[in-house]
Amino acid sequence: MYEPIRSKSVHSTMAGTPHDFPHRSREEELDIQLAGHLAALLAVTDELRAAAPSADLDAAAERIAEQVTRLRGGRVPARASATTGREPNATALHRRAHALAGRALVVAASRADTAVAILAAERMDAHTAALQPRALASR
Repeated sequence: MYEPIRSKSVHSTMAGTPHDFPHRSREEELDIQLAGHLAALLAVTDELRAAAPSADLDAAAERIAEQVTRLRGGRVPARASATTGREPNATALHRRAHALAGRALVVAASRADTAVAILAAERMDAHTAALQPRALASR
């Protein structure tokens, strides 16, 4: 009825031995994920700085860039130098930054990175505060 299998399974021979492909530890994976969230937060922070410059955003951007550099093993993150021709929506940027800081906080907590967890929590508070006057004014 069925022809018997005459060759070895491709699944057991595709990768050869388990050492033929790179493995990363859980900590390395979390570092990569955390660096990604912080890099995205840095991009949004740079957009906010371009729209409404402030010393708080400048300091935050530098602290975020330091952490991304540390997590990436010394590679400096790309920075936004200028915005596009359209006017950025500050409320949307603050909401996006708040969400990204929240994601970074979750990953930082899971990998027990206190410095990043504190930074992310501070950024969440700052973006929440930036949204408060707008929320009260729209009522």
